[in-house]
Amino acid sequence: MSNSLRSVITVLAALTASSVAPAQVSEDTEPLVATDMAVAPVQAIVQTLDDEVILSTGETPDPLAPSDEIATTDEDTAPAKPAAGLTSLVAQLRGSDAGSRELECLAVGVYFEAKSEPLAGQLAVGQVIANRAHSGRFPSSYCGVLFQRSQFSFVRGGSYPSIARSSRQWQNAVAIARIVDQQLHESPVPHALFFHAKRVQPRWRLTKVGSVGNHVFYR
Repeated sequence: MSNSLRSVITVLAALTASSVAPAQVSEDTEPLVATDMAVAPVQAIVQTLDDEVILSTGETPDPLAPSDEIATTDEDTAPAKPAAGLTSLVAQLRGSDAGSRELECLAVGVYFEAKSEPLAGQLAVGQVIANRAHSGRFPSSYCGVLFQRSQFSFVRGGSYPSIARSSRQWQNAVAIARIVDQQLHESPVPHALFFHAKRVQPRWRLTKVGSVGNHVFYR
């Protein structure tokens, strides 16, 4: 075989081998997807978790939905409503049954000492009883404060007069007792431990806190 013929055969063999060699995949190779039985290159799209907006329900929002659909509502930013006033609280908590012996004693004190007073005056009297029970200077319960000797003039022989429990005055007293016990409304004379009617002039060496209705309060 001549050298020229041998060269031609060598070249043909090399061309045939390169046409069936496996493709070399590099880092720059684009991913392929099948399209109508053909293979067409498409650009890969990578989406990170940072691009997603997850709602509280765990759902991904519709990308075509208006953005204000997931905006903060007015209810989320509205200021808290103010606490109910004393008149409203009394109307909600009225009742003939105080519910416990302790609340009964507190309501009895309010009823006999201040049932003719405005609600603020009744609250102030009830708060005095509660303040005494928490002070460490008086008995540690409402009933103990109420029945302490020589403290409340309506208490005689360890008992008190009968109560018209169906009356609005008693029901108001029960409401005031609940308000004081649950600390639902601040007293107009905080920290007071003593009080007397304005018609009397006791010689008390105490600090005057203020006056509400027909009573003067001290600590």
